[in-house]
Amino acid sequence: MSVVTKSLSLLQTGRRGLHLSAVAASKQAMPDPIDHATGLEKYELLAKQAGNDDPFFLKATARGVGTKDKPTIVNAMDTYRSVGCVCNEEDTNIKWMWLCEGHPKRCECGYWFELKVHPAPDKFSLPL
Repeated sequence: MSVVTKSLSLLQTGRRGLHLSAVAASKQAMPDPIDHATGLEKYELLAKQAGNDDPFFLKATARGVGTKDKPTIVNAMDTYRSVGCVCNEEDTNIKWMWLCEGHPKRCECGYWFELKVHPAPDKFSLPL
């Protein structure tokens, strides 16, 4: 036998078959993610289960009337927050500004914004 034939026979005998079956996996169920989550992740999952889709105010909001008497309310969990305003729909840049509690601020485009502070979750009382 030549060297090439020996090496080919070794490769052929060394192969192993791999068989996957969904039948065995169907008996098992994935655990509920709330059971495994702790801390802020569990707080967020419980809030979403209760119907609050944005518990940390991270989603973008549409501008309201934006006058000085009725400014657009921006929610935050602190006394300050960075806010970006897309002044025109055609703009390709965002104008950023800092909002502080109790001080309504006017954007360059003329819209007014005001910060509304919500209490943040206490890190010592988060669900385990």
